[in-house]
Amino acid sequence: MVANLDRSLRFYEAIGFTQDPGVDSSWHRDASLDRLFGIRGVEVRSAKLTIDSNISGRPFIVYLRELKGIKRQHLAGYHPWEPGATHFCLFVPDAERLWSQLQASGMLWARSWGGKLVAPPGRTKGMLAYITDPDGLDIEIADQALSTPGGGGRSARSAAGPGFNHVGLIVLNSDQERAFYGGVLGGQLLTSRAPWMKGDFTDAAVGGHGNILRFYNELFPEAAAPDARMHFEMVKFQNHKKPVRHYRISDVSVGYVGFQVEGLDALLARAKAAGAKVVSRGGIVPMDDGTHAVLIRDPDVGAFLELFERPASP
Repeated sequence: MVANLDRSLRFYEAIGFTQDPGVDSSWHRDASLDRLFGIRGVEVRSAKLTIDSNISGRPFIVYLRELKGIKRQHLAGYHPWEPGATHFCLFVPDAERLWSQLQASGMLWARSWGGKLVAPPGRTKGMLAYITDPDGLDIEIADQALSTPGGGGRSARSAAGPGFNHVGLIVLNSDQERAFYGGVLGGQLLTSRAPWMKGDFTDAAVGGHGNILRFYNELFPEAAAPDARMHFEMVKFQNHKKPVRHYRISDVSVGYVGFQVEGLDALLARAKAAGAKVVSRGGIVPMDDGTHAVLIRDPDVGAFLELFERPASP
């Protein structure tokens, strides 16, 4: 969710996304989207962007939406370790070059110490750091050289090339979230071993001090390439446990993740039984393209998730 679609488009194109010209980006009303988001009478501008997955090489889709006709909070300014915060990670061919280009164009909003790329342990070259988009959404930028197994002290990710790598969520109750994203939504836990980490590398990348954290990764098949597995990364900070702030899907810088599913009715019932809250007005919403979708909030930090089912092929 963005404050100014044109400004956000310039930024996302600068970091490697391509806009789909077939999507109408003019202001309009969308009754199905209103129902999906649980809002009323709102005008929307949308853009559909694609970038390759660096796991499969197939396109990964990101939507940007600007709304008007509704009161919106601007959530920029939160810390990247705040419970409920989200980020996504891009592997890029040359992180230093992208960093310089963003800086020269006035579009570098760096989280990291000194506003610089951070060198992983055992390396001298800056290769990873958090930045934000124009509205404060966190983006992890990593050099493609780090996609080798175990690079930078992170879990190994089988990567084919540059592109979209994973979505991350800061959680409070990691046991509950692992059970929800794994047991209910069907993610496969990469490993149950999740040692606590601390030190200058993890602090410098996000601009923190004294953080103690660990990662759990649930693997989900990509809809466009079911044999490929993308990571949904749950991050728990040992020393940050404050309550999740109140926010709505319409607020600026809020993100949500879409899961394409089969058997939506039964899955939604299981999600509700596990503590998920339904946002969509009237439950499952028939969308204009024949898709059925529902927006929910997860049972731990209230992260927004869209569950959607495509119509059966004739």
